[in-house]
Amino acid sequence: MTASSPKIRQLLQRQRDFFATGQTRDLQFRRAQLRRLRDVILAYEERIVAAAKADLGRPTLEAYFEIAVVKEVQLALKQLAKWAKPRRVGTSIEVFPAQAWVQPEPLGVVLIIGPWNYPFQLMVSPLVGAIAAGNCAMLKPAEDAPQTSALLAALVAEIFAPDYITVVEGAKEVGQALLAERFDHIFFTGGAAVGRLVLAAAAPHLTPVTLELGGKSPCIVDRSARLDLAAKRIAWGKFINGGQTCVAPDYLLVDRSIKAEFMTHLLGAIEQLYGSDPAVSQDFGRIVNERHLDRLESLLGDLANCSTAGSRSIVLGGQIAVGKKAPLVANDKDKLCYLAPTVVDEVTWDDSLMAEEIFGPILPVLSYEDLGEAIAEINRRPKPLALYIFAQDQSVQQQVVASTASGGVCINDTIVQFSLLSLPFGGVGQSGMGSSHGRAGFDTFSHYRSLLKRSMWLDIDWRYAPYSADKLQKMRRILTSRWFGG
Repeated sequence: MTASSPKIRQLLQRQRDFFATGQTRDLQFRRAQLRRLRDVILAYEERIVAAAKADLGRPTLEAYFEIAVVKEVQLALKQLAKWAKPRRVGTSIEVFPAQAWVQPEPLGVVLIIGPWNYPFQLMVSPLVGAIAAGNCAMLKPAEDAPQTSALLAALVAEIFAPDYITVVEGAKEVGQALLAERFDHIFFTGGAAVGRLVLAAAAPHLTPVTLELGGKSPCIVDRSARLDLAAKRIAWGKFINGGQTCVAPDYLLVDRSIKAEFMTHLLGAIEQLYGSDPAVSQDFGRIVNERHLDRLESLLGDLANCSTAGSRSIVLGGQIAVGKKAPLVANDKDKLCYLAPTVVDEVTWDDSLMAEEIFGPILPVLSYEDLGEAIAEINRRPKPLALYIFAQDQSVQQQVVASTASGGVCINDTIVQFSLLSLPFGGVGQSGMGSSHGRAGFDTFSHYRSLLKRSMWLDIDWRYAPYSADKLQKMRRILTSRWFGG
């Protein structure tokens, strides 16, 4: 549905009223909703895949990534009782006799704003955490993925009352209207520019915010790496979903001593994955729309005509087309935006390709001779969402991890760390704040309330006025004691 501010306000109030009934706090209620969500995702499986293919021109296998969120539902169902259980904590002598504990409680009504690159998975994944934690939720899908947005709205309406969970569709004006309201938490996945707007909109209400952003995730290739396998895993991680993945390797830093050999493996791996003409490959996706294709074309600039040895140059790809027929989408009338898998060599830190997150199938390659200097260059830039290191030398692995900061690290592979629900997923600094996935998603949408319960069978009077020298001595002994009972 498209909603005006009065309609949004009315929906929000209905959700607040439903939350106030206390139904969402009941664990059996939460489990029932998670089971319904799981079952309808499986029932809608083919339609979800078809929507992702239509919105992004994805290969079928990559479109199935959207269904991976079922694993998150299953984990929440299995672990919910453990996650929601109050946790006893120790007490100290000044409150004796007493009990203390911490218990997770739902926040209330939360807003989830999703991206277009994984338009179903990255909407439903935080929703799982919100439901498991006992909240009501309002979802705003990305308008740049209209097929998935409409399908998500239909799916949610089929199983949830709008007083509990609802989808609000529309363009940026609808998003602005939602952000003008007061929610109990806002979860946003997307780019840093919009993330700043979300943070600014939340500030007047002091609304807590989780920002899953992105950034220029570096990928270091050390001389000790197994170069053929590194090239294959990097090519896969960079070019799945047409390069439109927030944790994709954004640029390569390759040890100069093995660079020539590695580049041979890299170009060979790309051809192995997508053939000599990726435009006709059934396994290579498309750019979401012309606006994003124009942005990527501008990043390439005049590199297509640059072939001077020793200078930055396109060594693979660079071809751009709009409306190019391909077997990925059944409807020939769909306008497909194509940018070939592109590798740009001899890039420098000052090039335009290094100024912003690429979010497309363009892979800049830089060289280094000293790993410490390469790390220093990484550290001069905002902290990335992911950092990749290919090295079999454990001392190199340890040096990179110990000397850098990032949302997460993956050693000797790319992307797959996102699939591990036991690892919290989130950024740091400009790549985001807060985390999600599994227990971390439950925690994000929970308030950990501290409780202290004292007995009334004993009451020591040292804290009460009138104060005396004897009471002061007792207070000093108690407050400086090494025994805290915790």
